[in-house]
Amino acid sequence: MKRDLLNSLCCPFTHKRLRLEKSFEKNGRIENGLLTTEDGTQYPIVQGVPRFVPKENYANSFGFQWNRFRKTQLDSYTGVPISRDRFYKSTEWSPDDLKGKTVLEVGCGAGRFTEILLSAGAIVVALDYSNAVDACWKNHYLHPNLNVVQGDIYNLPFQEESFDFVFCFGVLQHTPDVKKAFMSLIPQLKKGGCLAVDVYRKKLGTIFWSKYWFRPFTRRMEPDRLFKKVEKWVPVLLPVSIFIGRIPIVGKKLRYLVPVANYHGILPLTNVKILEWAILDTFDMLSPKYDQPQSAATLRSWLEEAGLVDIKVFHPAHLVGQGRKA
Repeated sequence: MKRDLLNSLCCPFTHKRLRLEKSFEKNGRIENGLLTTEDGTQYPIVQGVPRFVPKENYANSFGFQWNRFRKTQLDSYTGVPISRDRFYKSTEWSPDDLKGKTVLEVGCGAGRFTEILLSAGAIVVALDYSNAVDACWKNHYLHPNLNVVQGDIYNLPFQEESFDFVFCFGVLQHTPDVKKAFMSLIPQLKKGGCLAVDVYRKKLGTIFWSKYWFRPFTRRMEPDRLFKKVEKWVPVLLPVSIFIGRIPIVGKKLRYLVPVANYHGILPLTNVKILEWAILDTFDMLSPKYDQPQSAATLRSWLEEAGLVDIKVFHPAHLVGQGRKA
């Protein structure tokens, strides 16, 4: 972490300032050390990342997948702007909006969107609950505008109103209390700051998506055991899903009956990378402890209850909500 991050950090429970102790610095960054409160509570800095959560938590499967697939979804790895397009289409922010601004990314994973923010010149704090922070750090640690923090969305370790922009993609539906997780983001915004979140969309057809038939069993499995099964069966099931998807009229719907993430004909990837994404996202949809889609009406009601203005809810891929702090 960079030393100037101390100006924004606080104890996630008391919101009191932290002091740095026993630190080891290298190339202008704090590699290891302790962050200590007035009452003696300590939070370690390990491998450049402040850690505010227990080592074992409900997001362990995400840490497992993002450290194993550290580069899979990076545009710099795929060679096509999949993450860039999704980010700017969903936020409707521009690189000029972000340049020189402070951005809190909640749920950074391996840093697919972190890469986009840094390329726009934003000053980024990338946070994740799992040890996916290690993958994000390894991918982007050389960038001077980046800090990575391991923290809990319900108890964020930052002073209020620290950020010009806050966004949270692919996270809220995987938390125990989705509304509470959403509301925790609002205090982090400066006045006039902008928020963008996305969630899985709740709709009638969701009950026919085969992942929800398997999840009662797969979400209880140890990540490494589940991954071995996914790695074995996805190469078998993916061609089946592709074949079903080619059936006229109904194929695009029927392929959801096969429990595999199929991006064939959707994303401009090579067959090798289509398979890599299929393994990653099949594991991603079967492993999380929580998976709670939300309706557009519910998301809008949260934005309104939070007192945001310029509210917009739409569905480019996932269900997106935007707003600005008055």
